Amino acid sequence: MVTAPHSTPSAPPPEAPEASSGPRGFWRDLGIAHIGNGLAGFFFAASGPLAIVLATGRKGGLTEVELASWVFGSLAINGLVSIGYSLAWRQPLVFFWTIPGTVLVASALDHLTFPQVIGAYIATGILMLLLGLSGWVKRTMAAIPMPIVMGMVAGAFLDFGLDWVRAFRGDWIIAAAMTAAFLAVSALPLVSRWLPPLIAALIVGALVIYQWGTFSPALGEASWLAAPLIQVPAFSLAAMAELVVPLAITVLVVQNGQGIAVLTAAGHTPPVDQIAAGCGASTIVSAFVGAVPTCLTGPVNAIISATGDRHGQYTAGVVIGLLGVGFGLLAPLVTRLMLSTPPAFVATLAGLAMLRVLQSAFTVAFQGRFALGALVTFLVTVAAIPILGIGAPFWALVAGTAASLFLDRADWRADRGQTLRV
Repeated sequence: MVTAPHSTPSAPPPEAPEASSGPRGFWRDLGIAHIGNGLAGFFFAASGPLAIVLATGRKGGLTEVELASWVFGSLAINGLVSIGYSLAWRQPLVFFWTIPGTVLVASALDHLTFPQVIGAYIATGILMLLLGLSGWVKRTMAAIPMPIVMGMVAGAFLDFGLDWVRAFRGDWIIAAAMTAAFLAVSALPLVSRWLPPLIAALIVGALVIYQWGTFSPALGEASWLAAPLIQVPAFSLAAMAELVVPLAITVLVVQNGQGIAVLTAAGHTPPVDQIAAGCGASTIVSAFVGAVPTCLTGPVNAIISATGDRHGQYTAGVVIGLLGVGFGLLAPLVTRLMLSTPPAFVATLAGLAMLRVLQSAFTVAFQGRFALGALVTFLVTVAAIPILGIGAPFWALVAGTAASLFLDRADWRADRGQTLRV
């Protein structure tokens, strides 16, 4: 089989685990940098994205028990999937929840009941599972040039970098202290080998917050342990028509596309179809406790694949999965603690984590062929205008590919000729 050089590299069949891939191999691969990246990645996922979940649930009129159950499913169930996939493929494969999908649900809850939304989740999971098992997902994604995909990634992640800069306006002391710590440790290779710059920034930020007394969790009398609430789905044609296809697109094309792109750029070969099938199966299970569909997370996988020995980066995925399970069991406590930190803390941590990722995305998108198509993709993504209930990143891929067929015709011809010569 011949694969076009411009396309997203197809994942080869999973290799048999090496002799050192057992528990002993895992402990040898687990390094300080991977633990630090895992902590930073998890904190990122459990802060800003979790806030979106809570805001969606509150707007939709969900009770605190329903919200805690949703958080449990998003963290604990996806944590188990992340552990299994990271160990099976020895790659950083972290699964959490779709943020664009959560935004879709926020508007749907205005006129649909939560059980109807749950029914749409289950149907979406079945669709993704069947598509993954059929092998259709990998073939479709392989047809899109990598620079165009990375243009979408750059546009989607740009806000994280901008929010870091804006954090100086919101709470400059926290932002400046964390940034200074990150830069200082990054400039000292001997120190950064043992103390990852992101962890240094996290520690300094926590100390500043403690010193200034801006942390007020207000735990009250709430229970700390999660009590998952089993939901009874209601299958509505209106809910299916509105949600199933858009949710599947946001997961398989937008979110998984970002995750696969950043992992491929980092030198990994993620199993595209198996990932889609895993997202479908996890979505079906987590739907019964109210969680939004599962996806391969782009930002978190970008964080844990940006630094450290590439062959050991899967251990950071296992660390995040373990944290997801542990903190999912403490869903009510986790929710309140994470939302009690100042916004500048989360924005600065996320922005610093995205610096290298943004650099890589811009480099891949604009340094060579298909650059004009990548630029159109980037601009449509940044514009963030949804159409027909589907988020801008999907339309960015459509617009970028279409524009590239006209503006980058020489690149397509050269690429086709190179493929034929191969």
